[in-house]
Amino acid sequence: MFGRTFYHGTMRKYVVVFGNMFNGIYVQRFNSSDERVQTLKVPIAYGPKEKFLVRLAQDPNLDQDVAVSLPRMGFEMTGINYAANRKLPSTLRHSKVNRSDITKLTTQHIPVPYDIQFTLSIFVKNADDGTQILEQILPYFQPEWTNNIRLLPEMDLVYDVPCILNDVSVEDTYEGDFASRRALIWNLNFTMKGYVFGPTSTTGTIRRALIGVGDADTLVNIEQINTQPALKADGTPTSNNALSVPLSDIEADDDYGIASDISDV
Repeated sequence: MFGRTFYHGTMRKYVVVFGNMFNGIYVQRFNSSDERVQTLKVPIAYGPKEKFLVRLAQDPNLDQDVAVSLPRMGFEMTGINYAANRKLPSTLRHSKVNRSDITKLTTQHIPVPYDIQFTLSIFVKNADDGTQILEQILPYFQPEWTNNIRLLPEMDLVYDVPCILNDVSVEDTYEGDFASRRALIWNLNFTMKGYVFGPTSTTGTIRRALIGVGDADTLVNIEQINTQPALKADGTPTSNNALSVPLSDIEADDDYGIASDISDV
Protein backbone atom coordinates (compact mmCIF):
# COMPACT_ATOMS: atom_id res chain seq x y z
CA MET A 1 0.00 0.00 0.00
CA PHE A 2 2.71 2.50 0.96
CA GLY A 3 5.32 1.17 -1.46
CA ARG A 4 7.96 0.28 1.17
CA THR A 5 8.69 -3.12 2.70
CA PHE A 6 10.65 -3.05 5.96
CA TYR A 7 10.79 -4.84 9.31
CA HIS A 8 12.86 -3.84 12.34
CA GLY A 9 11.55 -6.45 14.81
CA THR A 10 10.91 -3.89 17.56
CA MET A 11 7.64 -5.51 18.74
CA ARG A 12 9.42 -8.83 19.15
CA LYS A 13 12.15 -7.09 21.17
CA TYR A 14 9.54 -5.60 23.52
CA VAL A 15 8.05 -9.05 24.12
CA VAL A 16 11.48 -10.58 24.79
CA VAL A 17 12.49 -7.76 27.16
CA PHE A 18 9.21 -8.01 29.08
CA GLY A 19 9.56 -11.76 29.55
CA ASN A 20 13.21 -11.47 30.61
CA MET A 21 12.27 -9.13 33.45
CA PHE A 22 10.52 -12.02 35.23
CA ASN A 23 12.86 -14.84 34.20
CA GLY A 24 14.69 -15.82 37.36
CA ILE A 25 12.04 -15.88 40.09
CA TYR A 26 12.15 -18.67 42.69
CA VAL A 27 9.72 -20.05 45.27
CA GLN A 28 10.96 -21.63 48.49
CA ARG A 29 9.14 -24.23 50.56
CA PHE A 30 9.63 -24.64 54.35
CA ASN A 31 8.70 -27.35 56.83
CA SER A 32 7.08 -26.92 60.25
CA SER A 33 10.50 -26.13 61.76
CA ASP A 34 10.94 -23.24 59.32
CA GLU A 35 13.68 -25.14 57.49
CA ARG A 36 13.91 -24.74 53.73
CA VAL A 37 13.16 -28.07 52.08
CA GLN A 38 12.60 -27.09 48.45
CA THR A 39 13.50 -24.31 45.98
CA LEU A 40 11.63 -24.08 42.69
CA LYS A 41 12.34 -21.83 39.74
CA VAL A 42 9.07 -20.40 38.41
CA PRO A 43 8.87 -21.03 34.63
CA ILE A 44 7.49 -18.33 32.37
CA ALA A 45 6.05 -18.66 28.86
CA TYR A 46 4.24 -16.47 26.36
CA GLY A 47 0.55 -17.23 25.98
CA PRO A 48 -2.93 -16.07 27.03
CA LYS A 49 -4.21 -16.90 30.50
CA GLU A 50 -7.07 -18.98 29.06
CA LYS A 51 -4.54 -21.33 27.44
CA PHE A 52 -3.03 -22.21 30.83
CA LEU A 53 -6.46 -22.61 32.43
CA VAL A 54 -7.46 -25.10 29.74
CA ARG A 55 -4.29 -27.11 30.37
CA LEU A 56 -5.05 -27.15 34.09
CA ALA A 57 -8.58 -28.41 33.41
CA GLN A 58 -7.51 -31.23 31.07
CA ASP A 59 -7.06 -33.64 34.00
CA PRO A 60 -10.44 -33.57 35.81
CA ASN A 61 -9.98 -37.04 37.36
CA LEU A 62 -6.35 -36.47 38.44
CA ASP A 63 -5.33 -39.76 36.81
CA GLN A 64 -2.76 -38.52 34.29
CA ASP A 65 0.90 -39.23 35.01
CA VAL A 66 1.97 -35.66 34.24
CA ALA A 67 -0.02 -32.50 34.86
CA VAL A 68 0.78 -28.82 34.58
CA SER A 69 3.06 -27.99 37.49
CA LEU A 70 2.44 -24.95 39.63
CA PRO A 71 3.66 -22.32 40.27
CA ARG A 72 4.21 -20.94 36.79
CA MET A 73 3.79 -17.63 34.95
CA GLY A 74 2.41 -16.62 31.57
CA PHE A 75 2.31 -13.28 29.80
CA GLU A 76 0.87 -11.77 26.63
CA MET A 77 0.66 -8.51 24.74
CA THR A 78 -2.92 -7.30 25.11
CA GLY A 79 -3.04 -3.97 23.25
CA ILE A 80 -1.24 -1.07 21.57
CA ASN A 81 -2.29 2.58 21.83
CA TYR A 82 -0.87 5.69 20.16
CA ALA A 83 0.82 7.97 22.73
CA ALA A 84 0.18 11.49 21.47
CA ASN A 85 1.68 13.08 24.59
CA ARG A 86 5.14 11.72 23.67
CA LYS A 87 5.08 12.70 19.99
CA LEU A 88 7.95 14.88 18.72
CA PRO A 89 7.90 16.97 15.48
CA SER A 90 7.77 14.70 12.45
CA THR A 91 10.43 16.75 10.64
CA LEU A 92 13.16 15.51 13.00
CA ARG A 93 15.40 12.71 11.73
CA HIS A 94 18.02 10.29 12.94
CA SER A 95 21.10 10.05 10.73
CA LYS A 96 24.16 7.82 10.54
CA VAL A 97 27.12 7.75 8.17
CA ASN A 98 27.30 4.57 6.10
CA ARG A 99 30.47 2.71 7.12
CA SER A 100 30.83 1.00 3.75
CA ASP A 101 30.57 4.32 1.88
CA ILE A 102 31.35 7.48 3.85
CA THR A 103 29.82 9.62 1.11
CA LYS A 104 26.41 8.14 1.96
CA LEU A 105 24.15 8.98 4.90
CA THR A 106 21.42 6.69 6.28
CA THR A 107 18.50 8.71 7.63
CA GLN A 108 15.23 7.87 9.32
CA HIS A 109 12.34 9.88 10.71
CA ILE A 110 12.11 9.84 14.50
CA PRO A 111 9.97 6.96 15.80
CA VAL A 112 6.28 7.10 16.59
CA PRO A 113 5.45 6.58 20.29
CA TYR A 114 3.06 3.79 21.25
CA ASP A 115 1.99 2.47 24.66
CA ILE A 116 2.07 -1.35 24.66
CA GLN A 117 -0.05 -3.22 27.19
CA PHE A 118 1.12 -6.50 28.73
CA THR A 119 -0.55 -8.81 31.22
CA LEU A 120 1.48 -11.10 33.48
CA SER A 121 -0.47 -13.98 35.05
CA ILE A 122 0.93 -15.89 38.03
CA PHE A 123 -0.57 -19.36 38.62
CA VAL A 124 -0.09 -20.89 42.08
CA LYS A 125 -1.69 -23.64 44.18
CA ASN A 126 -1.44 -21.85 47.50
CA ALA A 127 -1.42 -18.27 48.69
CA ASP A 128 2.12 -18.34 50.09
CA ASP A 129 3.65 -19.17 46.69
CA GLY A 130 1.77 -16.24 45.17
CA THR A 131 2.92 -13.73 47.77
CA GLN A 132 6.52 -14.94 47.45
CA ILE A 133 6.45 -14.24 43.73
CA LEU A 134 4.75 -10.87 44.17
CA GLU A 135 7.32 -9.73 46.71
CA GLN A 136 10.05 -10.40 44.14
CA ILE A 137 8.31 -8.19 41.57
CA LEU A 138 6.48 -5.31 43.25
CA PRO A 139 9.46 -3.52 44.91
CA TYR A 140 11.02 -2.81 41.50
CA PHE A 141 7.98 -0.94 40.16
CA GLN A 142 7.52 2.48 41.79
CA PRO A 143 5.48 2.42 39.64
CA GLU A 144 7.88 1.86 36.72
CA TRP A 145 11.03 -0.02 35.78
CA THR A 146 13.15 1.31 32.91
CA ASN A 147 14.91 -1.00 30.45
CA ASN A 148 17.77 0.13 28.22
CA ILE A 149 17.03 -1.44 24.82
CA ARG A 150 19.02 -1.35 21.57
CA LEU A 151 15.98 -1.01 19.38
CA LEU A 152 17.71 -0.35 16.06
CA PRO A 153 21.30 -1.67 15.90
CA GLU A 154 21.71 -0.57 12.26
CA MET A 155 21.15 3.04 13.36
CA ASP A 156 22.94 2.71 16.74
CA LEU A 157 19.71 3.72 18.49
CA VAL A 158 19.43 2.82 22.18
CA TYR A 159 16.31 3.93 24.08
CA ASP A 160 15.29 3.96 27.74
CA VAL A 161 11.88 2.26 27.71
CA PRO A 162 9.85 2.51 30.95
CA CYS A 163 7.49 -0.32 31.93
CA ILE A 164 4.74 0.85 34.31
CA LEU A 165 2.80 -1.43 36.66
CA ASN A 166 -0.84 -0.29 36.41
CA ASP A 167 -2.67 -2.64 38.78
CA VAL A 168 -2.68 -6.04 40.48
CA SER A 169 -5.69 -8.33 40.93
CA VAL A 170 -6.29 -11.88 42.12
CA GLU A 171 -8.82 -14.57 41.24
CA ASP A 172 -9.55 -18.08 42.48
CA THR A 173 -10.42 -20.69 39.83
CA TYR A 174 -11.53 -23.33 42.35
CA GLU A 175 -14.88 -24.76 41.29
CA GLY A 176 -16.45 -28.16 41.79
CA ASP A 177 -15.75 -31.00 44.22
CA PHE A 178 -12.65 -31.73 46.28
CA ALA A 179 -11.07 -33.71 43.42
CA SER A 180 -10.84 -30.60 41.22
CA ARG A 181 -7.53 -28.80 40.93
CA ARG A 182 -7.34 -25.36 42.43
CA ALA A 183 -5.35 -22.42 41.06
CA LEU A 184 -4.92 -18.94 42.41
CA ILE A 185 -4.18 -16.45 39.65
CA TRP A 186 -2.52 -13.08 40.18
CA ASN A 187 -2.94 -10.73 37.22
CA LEU A 188 -0.50 -7.84 36.81
CA ASN A 189 -1.19 -5.28 34.07
CA PHE A 190 1.69 -3.26 32.64
CA THR A 191 2.19 -0.46 30.12
CA MET A 192 5.48 -0.31 28.19
CA LYS A 193 6.23 3.09 26.65
CA GLY A 194 7.70 1.96 23.36
CA TYR A 195 8.37 3.29 19.88
CA VAL A 196 7.72 2.06 16.35
CA PHE A 197 10.22 2.94 13.59
CA GLY A 198 9.63 3.66 9.93
CA PRO A 199 11.84 2.84 6.93
CA THR A 200 15.36 4.15 6.42
CA SER A 201 16.63 6.14 3.43
CA THR A 202 20.11 6.58 1.96
CA THR A 203 21.28 9.99 0.73
CA GLY A 204 24.58 11.61 -0.13
CA THR A 205 26.49 13.58 2.50
CA ILE A 206 27.51 17.24 2.09
CA ARG A 207 31.31 17.24 2.21
CA ARG A 208 32.08 20.63 0.69
CA ALA A 209 30.21 23.93 0.51
CA LEU A 210 30.95 26.45 -2.26
CA ILE A 211 29.44 29.91 -1.81
CA GLY A 212 29.63 32.58 -4.47
CA VAL A 213 29.95 36.24 -3.43
CA GLY A 214 28.75 38.56 -6.19
CA ASP A 215 28.48 42.22 -7.09
CA ALA A 216 25.03 43.58 -6.25
CA ASP A 217 25.00 45.82 -9.34
CA THR A 218 26.25 43.39 -11.98
CA LEU A 219 25.04 40.17 -10.28
CA VAL A 220 28.36 38.59 -11.22
CA ASN A 221 30.30 36.41 -8.76
CA ILE A 222 33.63 37.96 -7.87
CA GLU A 223 34.70 35.66 -5.05
CA GLN A 224 34.11 32.08 -4.00
CA ILE A 225 34.20 30.71 -0.43
CA ASN A 226 35.19 27.04 -0.17
CA THR A 227 34.34 25.40 3.20
CA GLN A 228 35.27 21.79 3.92
CA PRO A 229 36.70 19.47 6.62
CA ALA A 230 40.45 19.72 7.18
CA LEU A 231 42.72 17.21 8.91
CA LYS A 232 46.49 16.97 9.21
CA ALA A 233 48.32 13.77 8.33
CA ASP A 234 48.99 13.11 12.03
CA GLY A 235 45.24 13.08 12.77
CA THR A 236 44.96 16.53 14.37
CA PRO A 237 42.35 19.03 13.18
CA THR A 238 43.32 22.15 11.26
CA SER A 239 41.65 25.20 9.73
CA ASN A 240 44.19 25.48 6.91
CA ASN A 241 43.37 23.64 3.70
CA ALA A 242 47.02 23.74 2.62
CA LEU A 243 47.98 21.56 5.59
CA SER A 244 45.12 19.10 5.19
CA VAL A 245 45.11 15.62 3.70
CA PRO A 246 42.83 15.11 0.67
CA LEU A 247 39.12 15.39 1.38
CA SER A 248 38.57 11.78 0.27
CA ASP A 249 40.81 10.56 3.11
CA ILE A 250 38.75 12.25 5.86
CA GLU A 251 36.09 10.03 7.43
CA ALA A 252 32.94 11.13 9.20
CA ASP A 253 34.12 10.12 12.69
CA ASP A 254 37.55 11.78 12.41
CA ASP A 255 38.37 14.71 14.69
CA TYR A 256 38.66 17.17 11.80
CA GLY A 257 38.53 20.95 11.71
CA ILE A 258 36.74 23.28 9.31
CA ALA A 259 38.72 25.27 6.75
CA SER A 260 37.42 28.12 4.64
CA ASP A 261 39.28 29.59 1.67
CA ILE A 262 38.29 32.69 -0.28
CA SER A 263 39.40 32.87 -3.91
CA ASP A 264 38.76 35.18 -6.84
CA VAL A 265 36.48 33.92 -9.58
